[in-house]
Amino acid sequence: MRLSTFLTALLLVGATVEVKAQFGPQKDMDSKYATELIQPGTAAPDFKMQTPDGKKFQFAKWAKGKTVVLDFWASWCPDCRKDAPEVVRMYRAYKKHGVEFLGVSMDTDVEAWKKAIEKYEIDYPQVSELKKFKETDIAKAYGVKWIPSMVVIGPDGQVKLSTVLTYKVDKYLKELTTGAYVPAKKGESVSIDGDHGKLSALIQKPELKEGEKCPMVIFCHGFGGTKDGPLFELICDSLQAHGIASIRFDFNGHGQSEGEFKDMTVPNEIEDAKKVAEYVRDLRYVSDLAIVGHSQGGVVASMTAGELSAELGEPAFKAVALMAPAAVLRDDAIKGNTMGKMYDPFDPGEFIELWGGMKLGGNYIKTAFNLPIYETAAKYQGPAIIVHGNADRVVPYTYGERYHQIWPKSEYVMQEYFDHGFSQNIYRSTDLVTQFLLKTLK
Repeated sequence: MRLSTFLTALLLVGATVEVKAQFGPQKDMDSKYATELIQPGTAAPDFKMQTPDGKKFQFAKWAKGKTVVLDFWASWCPDCRKDAPEVVRMYRAYKKHGVEFLGVSMDTDVEAWKKAIEKYEIDYPQVSELKKFKETDIAKAYGVKWIPSMVVIGPDGQVKLSTVLTYKVDKYLKELTTGAYVPAKKGESVSIDGDHGKLSALIQKPELKEGEKCPMVIFCHGFGGTKDGPLFELICDSLQAHGIASIRFDFNGHGQSEGEFKDMTVPNEIEDAKKVAEYVRDLRYVSDLAIVGHSQGGVVASMTAGELSAELGEPAFKAVALMAPAAVLRDDAIKGNTMGKMYDPFDPGEFIELWGGMKLGGNYIKTAFNLPIYETAAKYQGPAIIVHGNADRVVPYTYGERYHQIWPKSEYVMQEYFDHGFSQNIYRSTDLVTQFLLKTLK
């Protein structure tokens, strides 16, 4: 049912600055399908319905003093069936925090309704009027013109959120139950010799007993970005809490590291990553290694994994995680269009001036033109996860899919409506990577 109207492609602060204003805020699905939904600040209307087994149900009595998510759906609705696993996941994730879910079905066939509940393993309460969608009192009371739709109601009986997008509910509940992201700003600052001078790095590690070891994860940021920001920090904090160390660093010419941005190329970022890996391997408390990369950092991580694996004759990392890997950079160089800046790829000159005074070196373009991204990455054949959004206007998600094709042991997660920086719900994206790393490294 949903059209491919994509969301914002702005990146998260500190993650990367790869997107110019032309990729700015886009309307999301709510602008078309949630225009008549009951608005936040409104008192939630009471209603009476029946459960699948015919019992009477009164909402106000059941919901009193609770945070409740109303999930408007139907067994005959394709988008509802597609969203069902995600809604079930959210229910199971937040019920331990006291959040209740209530399915409000627009079905008229009780048996079809029951079969869908069983098929999708929906274990939160269900109610229905057993009337046609447009004829239901609940649709009129809550302004539901489209399903699936979701409404979050607080313990005070007031509507807190109304949307047709599951990721908005997930983000709201995450911040409600665990608090909004606050930079931890903790760790040990270290300096590592890189390809173009000293690299500024930050290590976070759990408390370890004498002689105890733990895995460590290396993080590679994107084009123009830095090691700081929620995209990596959320993962690092979670890993530390689960006994896994991490190191994130600024590539040459970025952040607090030495070197000039115009001298940066993907090959010398790969050398930076290799030097960080070498440094980490010499730490007495480190056992296994993993590497994570976002955007251009994803390309660097994948190629570093491939090159080191070829040298070792076995997977160099126990796990690799790529977030919106920007393998498009080679095609962009061939077309003579990097981040919207046009140039002659055969004669780019000493540098190309980007926005904000940034100067992209001509050598970056020349090396990117012939960069064997997938051929090199394919030399790594260990466990991996690739997370990409299909609303990514900087790097089309098909570039992430190709990594999945060359890595038989990989998982691929395509996040619907998510942009290049995963700004729709950064918590969900970082949780996916964290859970993969915990599963693979522990």
